[in-house]
Amino acid sequence: MMMKKMKWFLFVAALLAAPAMQAQLRFGVKGGVNIASVKFNQDVIDSENITGFHIGPMIELMIPVAGLGVDAAVVYSQKGFGLNDKGYRNDYVDVPVNLKYKIMLPLVKPYVAAGPYASFRVSGDKLRNIPGRVTDQLKAQSFAAGLNLTAGAEVFDIVQVGLTYSLGLTDNYKTYKVDNDLMSYIGKPHTWMISAAVFF
Repeated sequence: MMMKKMKWFLFVAALLAAPAMQAQLRFGVKGGVNIASVKFNQDVIDSENITGFHIGPMIELMIPVAGLGVDAAVVYSQKGFGLNDKGYRNDYVDVPVNLKYKIMLPLVKPYVAAGPYASFRVSGDKLRNIPGRVTDQLKAQSFAAGLNLTAGAEVFDIVQVGLTYSLGLTDNYKTYKVDNDLMSYIGKPHTWMISAAVFF
C-alpha cells in the first residue's frame, strides 16, 4: 500500500514539475520614454509632466504551455515633475519584479504584467529651492517603492512593446517652508512608461 501511494505521489509530482522543467529563461535589454509627474497630498505645487528615459537589462522566465511567468529588470530611470516650464529631475535605479501572463499566439503574443518595484536615487539634487506661496524647499528621498501595471505585446518572439503605469506608494518628495520645517507636504510619483525590449 505504501509503495502504491508513493508511485501516485511521484506521478503527480512529475505532472506538476513538467511545465516548470520546460520553463524558458531569456535575457534582454529594455528602454523607452518616461512621462513623469508628482501628486502632492495638498495643492501646494501645481506639478506638470516632464519627459525622461529608462534603459537597462532584464530577464524573463516563462512556462510556455501555461503562459505564466515572471520578469525582472535593473533600469536607469529619470523621474520628477515640471513646474513653471522648468523640469525637476532625479535619476534612479529601479528594480521591478512582475508576474506576467502571456497569450501564446504564433506571431503576436499579447501580455499583461504587474508587480512591485524598488527605486534608488543615484543622482540629481537632494534639496532644491522652489520659491512659492506655501513651500520654499523640495527634498528628494533616497529610496522609494511602488507598483507597476503593464500591458503590451511580443512580436516574433524577439521584441516586446509595452505601456506601463507606475504608481508610487512611498513619498518620493517632501516640501518645506524654510522658516517653518513643521509645515511639510509629501508627493508621490505617477509615471507612464513606453518601453521596447529586445531578447537575445
